[in-house]
Amino acid sequence: MSPETIPHAPRPHTILVTGGAGYVGAVLVPSLLAHGHRVKVLDLYLYERDPLRAVEGHPGLEEIRGDIRDPALLGRALTSCDTVIHLACISNDPSFDLDPALGRSINFDAFEPLVRLARDAGVNRFIYASSSSVYGIKSEPDVHEDMPLEPLTDYSKYKALCEEMLARYQASGFTTCTLRPATVCGYSPRQRLDVIVNILTNHAVNTGTIKVLGGSQKRPNIHIEDMVAAYLLLLDAPDEHIAGRVYNVGGENLTVRELAERVRSVVGPERVTTVVQETNDPRSYHISSERVAHELGFRPKHTVDDAARDLVAAFARGDLPNPLSDARYYNVAALKTRGLR
Repeated sequence: MSPETIPHAPRPHTILVTGGAGYVGAVLVPSLLAHGHRVKVLDLYLYERDPLRAVEGHPGLEEIRGDIRDPALLGRALTSCDTVIHLACISNDPSFDLDPALGRSINFDAFEPLVRLARDAGVNRFIYASSSSVYGIKSEPDVHEDMPLEPLTDYSKYKALCEEMLARYQASGFTTCTLRPATVCGYSPRQRLDVIVNILTNHAVNTGTIKVLGGSQKRPNIHIEDMVAAYLLLLDAPDEHIAGRVYNVGGENLTVRELAERVRSVVGPERVTTVVQETNDPRSYHISSERVAHELGFRPKHTVDDAARDLVAAFARGDLPNPLSDARYYNVAALKTRGLR
């Protein structure tokens, strides 16, 4: 059956979004509400409640401040939910390395209890946000979902282990699906300025200099609006089409140098100087998103250029004050500030 003939039957869901006040969640949650779904957000709110201010008080939204490592709280949060979108984690390698024991406790140790509680609570769809970093370094031109996982870091290792664990829970009545996103880019009310396109744009606009570390490494990216669209698509795809499936979700595969040139072009070549430096980060991968396109008809509609333009506009509006120094834009700095354990 082609994606065009897949019978979609949109209906309202009650969705628990763990990490719903994070970078992706702050764009996803308002979109879910706009599509008529009821949403429960479970989040530590390390970045305060500003990310969801636009939908604060929405009748379809329940915000729960708490920790996914608290099984009693999870049990209450899962009541009446039919879907879980699991975003919550210590995100990216530097944040994980800041406190490996903390990273493991949130990203891995808390995972199976959440899955088990969700199943036992009557949830019938569990969508997991993994990462394309699980592939490690690949020489192949297009990295697809059937290739072996060779994670290089603890962060990506635990992502891979959670994928394996979730697959074991796939069953009739409990549909599981894993997404392996490329690096997300673009503007969010809970802005991150520590991912590559956003880093480059921030420095281009606010310092006039872009530092290119290495340059030849390939980095797949996806616009945050496309990432949200992928989650929306999975909500109503028939069980038999996504049960136990894993999907890469990426937009453009570009080298670091190409990303820098795209950003420089958006900001204004005359305003930006590029400086190339050596790097000890060898990660390079070029993911294929053909499976999700072929099976579900998902194709990104936005580009890296769009992400840079959105950020440029946000800087111009004053929506991102103190972008070079405020800890809330940088996960490592925010975790240090909050002292999470």
